[in-house]
Amino acid sequence: MRILRHYSYGGPTVLQLDEEEIPTPGPGEVRLRVKATPVVFYDICNRRGDFATKKHYEDESVLPISPGYQGAGIVEEVGPEVDNVRVGDRVAWAAGSGACATHVIQPVEQLIPIPDDIDLHQVAGGLYQAYVAYSLTHEAYPLQPDEWCVVQSAAGGVGQLICQLARVRGARVIGVTSTEEKAKVAEESGASEVIVSSTSDVAAEVRRITGGAGARVVYDGVGKDAFETNMDSLGLRGYLVIYGQSSGFVPPFDLMALQEKGGLYLTRWSPLCYLTRWPDENHVANLYRWLRSGELTVRIDRSYPLTEASEAHRVVEQRESAGRVLLLP
Repeated sequence: MRILRHYSYGGPTVLQLDEEEIPTPGPGEVRLRVKATPVVFYDICNRRGDFATKKHYEDESVLPISPGYQGAGIVEEVGPEVDNVRVGDRVAWAAGSGACATHVIQPVEQLIPIPDDIDLHQVAGGLYQAYVAYSLTHEAYPLQPDEWCVVQSAAGGVGQLICQLARVRGARVIGVTSTEEKAKVAEESGASEVIVSSTSDVAAEVRRITGGAGARVVYDGVGKDAFETNMDSLGLRGYLVIYGQSSGFVPPFDLMALQEKGGLYLTRWSPLCYLTRWPDENHVANLYRWLRSGELTVRIDRSYPLTEASEAHRVVEQRESAGRVLLLP
């Protein structure tokens, strides 16, 4: 088998493919033939060493690192004490590491069956991201009909899903993108208005669009570079919900700024802080229902073989993609 690893922190070129023996599943485990795994910013941040000094991520940032915590594939072999899946079953997972490989071992309790009428690549690209988008729009700040929300990186893989689920809630979406080309993608995902950050003052445009009131909530996966803009885009007692840090972690700041800018609420959100178990069966059922109805679409921007993983990382890191980028072993 082949598996992607990096033995040092750095740019995409630190990634390398290792050759290993195909593993044998143990009790309660299955071996999967990986069909698709997405390139996610978590793996990019880990590759760069962004997590190396962060206590929350210390276990995941120990070198060498095998990227990839989610994917979809075919059951190839079942271990002892496994009687609820069979060889040939289509399944997805979002746990552990090492999914950027031709084969992976997973505990059977982590597997999520993929029905025959559901596209395997869409599940690979959106399983966990759709849950993030759901928890942001339904739990972190439950959007109400006609409320204005701002979605940073609205043409990204998670951003598009947030836009779509915000529209399911009846909210009005202001998408923020870096280019005019990506603005079209955000509009297709449900953004009522789109601001191109490279040519506009985002906070001023949000105020104009909302008639001076500001947005009720900003959903942000950018982090450091968008922090001040996000706070300036909110109305009184608005909510800034940060769920990622593609540009870096937000540095320490004076909490009085929250009062001065209108009594704002600020959270660093993760659905994992509230899960009692994963996979969440209600989420999986909702995801398949939304995919079937067309209320939710996971846009696959492009795909690469494992041998071109460095290029796939570069494309995502430089924000050249609009949607999910997949590795196809």
